[in-house]
Amino acid sequence: MKQKRIIQKSQKDFSESEKHAIIQELIETKCTKAEIWEKYTGQEEEHGQLLRWMKKLGYNTGIKTRRPNIVTQIYAMPKKPKPSKQLTEPATDKSEANFETLQLKKRIKDLEMQLKDAEMKAIAFSTMVDIAEKEFKIPIRKKLNTKPSE
Repeated sequence: MKQKRIIQKSQKDFSESEKHAIIQELIETKCTKAEIWEKYTGQEEEHGQLLRWMKKLGYNTGIKTRRPNIVTQIYAMPKKPKPSKQLTEPATDKSEANFETLQLKKRIKDLEMQLKDAEMKAIAFSTMVDIAEKEFKIPIRKKLNTKPSE
């Protein structure tokens, strides 16, 4: 079972010289703010108090006081080169030309499917209007050469 730590000092109990010493230790060591705060106060979370002290006492708050969570240099993934050529430029490589051709063919197929769907919807709508006109015996479609009512 975890025991609660006894608070050594409250944040209000630190003198200016003690605050300077704590901030100097934070800057000089590779400890995190939370570790330093817990060392001096016994509290696990510092809620930005060290940063406020740094600002108040005139320290550079842009310094990195946090360790990275992972090692980035050892297992860094190689960056992919950004494509510099646009689709409007002529392809110089045969594989690029094949890729562009496949993309264009896929685009044409998609557009043909959309056209087919739109035609089917138009036919269904027209059929629905025809049936409604017959059943209810009212003209739904607008006649040609008629003036709008005022």
